[in-house]
Amino acid sequence: MAGPLPWPTLLRLYGLGADLLRGRAFRRVSQKLGTQGVPPERQRERLGEATHPRPEGRLVWFHAASVGESLSVLPLVDIVARDARVLVTTGTASSAAILEKRLPRGVLHQFAPLDVSGPVERFLDHWRPDLGVVVESEIWPQTLRLAAERGVPLVLMNARMSPRSLRTWGRVPRSARAVLGLFTRIVTQTDGMREALVGLGADPDRVTVGGNMKASAGAPPSDPAEQVRLSRILGDAPVWAAISTHPGEEEAVLTAHAQVRRRHPAARLILVPRHPERGDAILDAVRRRGFEASRRSHGGEPDRSVYLADTLGETGLWFRLAPLVFLGGSLVPVGGHNPWEAAHCGAALLIGPLRETVAADVTALESAGAALTVRDAEELAQAAGDLLAEPQLLGAMREAGLQVAAAQVGRTEGIARELLGMIS
Repeated sequence: MAGPLPWPTLLRLYGLGADLLRGRAFRRVSQKLGTQGVPPERQRERLGEATHPRPEGRLVWFHAASVGESLSVLPLVDIVARDARVLVTTGTASSAAILEKRLPRGVLHQFAPLDVSGPVERFLDHWRPDLGVVVESEIWPQTLRLAAERGVPLVLMNARMSPRSLRTWGRVPRSARAVLGLFTRIVTQTDGMREALVGLGADPDRVTVGGNMKASAGAPPSDPAEQVRLSRILGDAPVWAAISTHPGEEEAVLTAHAQVRRRHPAARLILVPRHPERGDAILDAVRRRGFEASRRSHGGEPDRSVYLADTLGETGLWFRLAPLVFLGGSLVPVGGHNPWEAAHCGAALLIGPLRETVAADVTALESAGAALTVRDAEELAQAAGDLLAEPQLLGAMREAGLQVAAAQVGRTEGIARELLGMIS
C-alpha cells in the first residue's frame, strides 16, 4: 500500500496559522466550556493535557464531533470495548455530559485536542492509540497527519460530507487527496458518498459502503417508569413535540402550535431545544406568545400547553411520549439532525427542507411513508393538525418508521470485527 502523499503547501500554511492562533483558539473554547460547567482541568484537555492515565493494552481511539455523532457509534464502541481499551473524544460539553451516562464501563472520554501541533503531540504522547476511528466528517488535518506519522492506522467511519464541504475540498484537490490518503480505510454511508470521495482523490480500494451507523444504532434509552408517569399526566391530550430546535425555529413551532390548538384545543407541545442553555430565552418567547408553560429543568410537569424540556440525554423519552415529532435543524441552515432515533422510537416525523447532511436518511423515511417535509410554519401547522386528527394515518406513519428503522440494525458486529482485526 502506498504511503501518505506529500503535504501540500496550503495545508502547511493552515498548520502554521493554527499554531500561531493557539492561544486565541484555546481562550475561545475554554470560555465556552466554562460557561457550560466544565471545570478548568477538563478544559485543558483541549490542549492535550490528559486527566486520566492511559490504560494498559491495545487502545482504540474514537473521535466524534458532538452528541449525534458520538451516540451513533456507541453500539460499535460497546462491542470493541469487549476486546480492547477504548477512548472517545468529542468537542462539546453536551456530548461529554451525555457520554458520561451512556459510555460502557471502562470506556474513557476526553475532550479532543485543538488541531494544533503542540496539543496533538501531547495527546498522542500520552494516549499512544493503536487505531484511530474518525466519525463522519471530523477531518482535522494536523491531528490526522501527526497520528499517521506515528504509524496509527486511521479509519473514517460513517463518512459523509455536505455538498458545500465537497465543493470546498474540490477546489483544493491536492489537499483533499493528501488528507484522504491518510486513511487506511474509509467507510461511507452511501454509494453516492463513496463516488464523491473517490472523485476527491480517495483510493477506491480503501473506500467501502457500510451504511449509516446512526440508522443502525437503535433507539435511544428511556426511563420506562418516567415514561409511564408522564403519560398519565398527559392523559388523552393530543401531543406533539419539536425536538432539537435551533434559534429561529421555536417561533415557527409556536406559530404552528397556536394554529394546532385552534383545531385541537387540548393539544400539548413538548419543546426540546438542541441546546438546553437557551431555556430562559425560549421560555420568555413562549410566554410572550401567550402560552401557559412549564419547564422540565425547574421540576415542571407536562400539564400546560407547552412543556419546555430543557434537559440533556432525554430525547429517547420525548420520542416515545410524542407520537408526532418535528425534527429541528431543518427550518434554519443547520443541515438537519439524525431522524433515525425518532423512527426507532415509533414517532412519525415532520422535517423542514434544510436537511442536506441527512438528505439520504430523510428520503428513505419519506419513501417508506414515515416522514413528511414541511417548508414553513404554515405547512407545519397543517401537517401536525391533520395527523393529530387522523389517528389511523398517524399510526401508519409510526409503524412504517419502526419497520424501516428495524431493517437498518445488524451491521455493527461485522464492522467491529474488522476494526479489531486491524490491531490484532
